[in-house]
Amino acid sequence: MADPTRRSFLATAALASSAPTGIARRAAAASTTPGTGRAKRMLILGGTRFLGPQIVLAAEALGYEVTLFNRGKSDAERFARLEQRIGDRDTGDLRSLERGEWDVVVDTSGYAPSHVAATAALLRDRVASYVFVSTISVYADQSGPVVGEDTPVATVPDEVAEQATTIRAASRHYGAMKARCEQAAEAAMPGRVAILRPGLIVGPEDSSDRFTYWPVRIARGGEVLAPGDPEQEVQFVDVRDLGVFCAKIAHAREHGVWNTVGFPFRLSMPELLTGCKVALNADCSFTWVSQSFLQEQRVRPYVQMPLWLPAAQRGHIDNRRAIASGLSFRSVADTIRDTERWYAAEAPAREGKPRAGIPPEREKELLEAWRAAGR
Repeated sequence: MADPTRRSFLATAALASSAPTGIARRAAAASTTPGTGRAKRMLILGGTRFLGPQIVLAAEALGYEVTLFNRGKSDAERFARLEQRIGDRDTGDLRSLERGEWDVVVDTSGYAPSHVAATAALLRDRVASYVFVSTISVYADQSGPVVGEDTPVATVPDEVAEQATTIRAASRHYGAMKARCEQAAEAAMPGRVAILRPGLIVGPEDSSDRFTYWPVRIARGGEVLAPGDPEQEVQFVDVRDLGVFCAKIAHAREHGVWNTVGFPFRLSMPELLTGCKVALNADCSFTWVSQSFLQEQRVRPYVQMPLWLPAAQRGHIDNRRAIASGLSFRSVADTIRDTERWYAAEAPAREGKPRAGIPPEREKELLEAWRAAGR
């Protein structure tokens, strides 16, 4: 299969920010709470890893005083300038949240429905709105041609939800539990909840490597094994863009549900991988293998072959509402370059081994098997 042209990639990757919307205009309004003269206040549940720091920076740019609530174990010094509340949702320790008032709470660490129900109930009389970071995994079926915010969500029996009292337990039914978390927030604060449903969040500091694998592998050069369906769409969002949008929604006190994924155009897997080659000026070539080959070789979708899914499991996530509300996207090329640079600096501490993707030895075996089959 021929690679997409450089012109094709650059035409789609060089994105301009969306024009100001109602949300964007309201988010640029005065940074004080009406009638009080005090700065606006935001409470972030979590806040020290990946997405949380980007929300902090975006909120501060809007003039917020930010308070963090977490266990104090992850990168505790990163935001030493901020007010810190220490607790643990897994153990039910919310004592540090029993005092204080905020304009908005942003929940980046809600996985168990009982955790969200407890924090929302505790805070509902002392915050104006609740922003919950959910996931597109809440959808029971993502394989439809268009998956909108009204697509049915996954469910679990009440007894299963009630027994999921820790993050680890809730992760066994990740999508359904996130859906229950959304419902718990809305039940505690009806009409005051904003729900963001991202898919794969990517960029610097993404420890999952589910996107990072591709810039890193392509930068290494040589023959690259790639999934060869030219029609496969890929959707993801740069963590920095999601952080800005989260702060905008919080500041504007908008409520509802948004699919926060990219892009304002369809981006295919071949375009993305060729884009990595162009953006990184990499000396590599692609060997495009078929879906049937990957399945015969038991290559695990999304884990061993990041961003790839069999055709029957793919769907387009409708992001038009988020774009209309101010979600904008930096150039995909910038995300590629920034991610590869971050990983290059991080790799020595991690022995240079991505946590997702195909190890070099396995990739070599697969390439040899593809040629041996005469495909």
